[in-house]
Amino acid sequence: MKRIGIILSAVVLLTGFTACKDKAALKVNTENVEVASNRDEVSKKLPVMSFDKSEHDFGQIVQGTPQETVFTFTNTGDAPLIITDAKSSCGCTVPDYPKNTPIAPGATGELVVKFNGSGQNQVTKTVTVTANTQKGSELLRIKAFVNPKGAAPAGPVKS
Repeated sequence: MKRIGIILSAVVLLTGFTACKDKAALKVNTENVEVASNRDEVSKKLPVMSFDKSEHDFGQIVQGTPQETVFTFTNTGDAPLIITDAKSSCGCTVPDYPKNTPIAPGATGELVVKFNGSGQNQVTKTVTVTANTQKGSELLRIKAFVNPKGAAPAGPVKS
């Protein structure tokens, strides 16, 4: 009697699994598959941030003399570029950028970096730009040789 119950249960389960599988195939909506395929294609398109330079050298400056440079970039990708953040490695360096403003493919933008001229001797600062690119961030550098106020500039002596 137990054997018949076990065999009957196994037959019912196998029939149920097979029936569910067949019904699942019928429930696939080809329209949804097409929408998902289009969505996946669009998600492959990404912006690419291409800078005219990744480093700027102010040369020799006098301590405390404010400096400023512009990093120009172009969106060479195939989707809108959005810069979400730009942070410097120090409070003496301040980036100004088009925050959360979409930059169309082929369009250009500017990131202004201001340096207050603090420090002494060779100084290098970085700015990390966070955007919706595949890399997720870009690194820019500024550098200068900071001479103390009232001191003679460092370097070769001219006669």
